[in-house]
Amino acid sequence: MSRIAVFVDVQNIYYTTREAFGRQFDYRKFWAQLSERGDIVIAHAYAIERDDNGQIKFQDALRHIGFDVKLKPFIQRADGSAKGDWDVGITIDVLEAAPEVDEVVLLSGDGDFSLLLSKISSKYNIQTKVFGVPSLTAKSLIDSCNEYIEINNSLLR
Repeated sequence: MSRIAVFVDVQNIYYTTREAFGRQFDYRKFWAQLSERGDIVIAHAYAIERDDNGQIKFQDALRHIGFDVKLKPFIQRADGSAKGDWDVGITIDVLEAAPEVDEVVLLSGDGDFSLLLSKISSKYNIQTKVFGVPSLTAKSLIDSCNEYIEINNSLLR
């Protein structure tokens, strides 16, 4: 069986599925679908830490499914904007995992990850897959992976 590493950009998936479908991503369905393709040996979900009961329950649900939930503090800037970007953390974890797996699966539409996927695919000869919302996934990210899987109704709740 293929050894799979999964990396979820939680904020990106939350906002893109909400914008495109008005619904939430179903992580249980996703896990079940991915488990049929191989052995999930690494599963990280990157989220923002807020003292919000809904967020805490959601993060606990992700842990129950099998994800290691990595949290970064929510930062509110003086101008009212917020910061909570996990791009560097995700990149480091993907680079560390790539030599140990056969397949890297990224849930995100963020084009900043396109160079990363191209690099690990060529350097480690592994498969790269991206799950993203079709209208909100960067073309560069789609072009950089071996397989792009559209998030659609089958992966929503």
